[in-house]
Amino acid sequence: MRDTKLRVAICGSGRIGRVHAANIAADSRLEFAWVADPLLDSANELAVRYGATATGSMDEVFADRTLGAVVICSPTPTHTDLIQAAVERGVAVLCEKPIDLDVQRVLDCRAAIKGNTTPLMMGFNRRFDPAFAAIHNRVSAGEIGRLEQLSIISRDPAPAPEAYIRTSGGIFRDMTIHDLDMARFFLPDIVEVTATGSNLFCDYIEDAGDYDSVLVTLRSRGGELVSITNSRHSSYGYDQRLEAFGSTGMLSAANLSPTTVRKYGADGVEQADAYEPFFLERYADAYRLELGHFVESVQAGRQCSPGFDDGAAALVLADAAVESAATGKTISIEGVL
Repeated sequence: MRDTKLRVAICGSGRIGRVHAANIAADSRLEFAWVADPLLDSANELAVRYGATATGSMDEVFADRTLGAVVICSPTPTHTDLIQAAVERGVAVLCEKPIDLDVQRVLDCRAAIKGNTTPLMMGFNRRFDPAFAAIHNRVSAGEIGRLEQLSIISRDPAPAPEAYIRTSGGIFRDMTIHDLDMARFFLPDIVEVTATGSNLFCDYIEDAGDYDSVLVTLRSRGGELVSITNSRHSSYGYDQRLEAFGSTGMLSAANLSPTTVRKYGADGVEQADAYEPFFLERYADAYRLELGHFVESVQAGRQCSPGFDDGAAALVLADAAVESAATGKTISIEGVL
């Protein structure tokens, strides 16, 4: 382990940037050096809070030759250029999903950085959720025999704002992509995608040409099946569940509540707290553990997981889901990557 602290910059001071900023500031192995955002007031506010330097220019950040790593939390269209700029300078990268909304831009970026050994990690934080990671480890250890079916449920508490929806790339690339990566975490060799979508409750999502409710089925090369259920709303809170069914048993992860307290009375029993309200609360540990893995990988000089190719593969699956929902066909992704 290095004796000196790793100097880290954040690009983007919005909601996700603030999550990473708090975790960087709390990690004794790191020095929070820069916050970069064209919205300089926002960058300044975050920088002052954690003792970093604010700037509106990533060029200024990359001119810092002591910089060791950058966490990219800026809008999706900026990701490929920032990834390329960072790795060419030997600056390790943790980049939020997706790499881009256009697969060709992703492939061009991959070609541009091919052969570069700078650590590069994609921000699929759910791989680091303690419950999901535990199930993955136990499946890998053979605890339930051969994995035959994987079921993933992910429902947001309410639709995102209209302005966000219109630039999000659609539910498959914006929301389902987390679940597609989770599917690949368990079954990396997905070969077919079948998807369908509906508009049941949100007019502005339909007006944007997107769906508010979707189902996706994946088939892996070995025949194992994955089902993904997504909705842009859930009246009872942030719904995040996973079930792994195997030849000798099953493992499942239920929703989380702030406490395990239960109330019993004449009006009902087993009355529990509401589920965690949204991803910031539900995946707080996952974001912290994700950063920890990134730091350990950088300090050890090894590549990170999930890496760039995982990000590319998740986008290929999302694009296949878009095509399947539009055409009603099952889409083969053989040989796409």
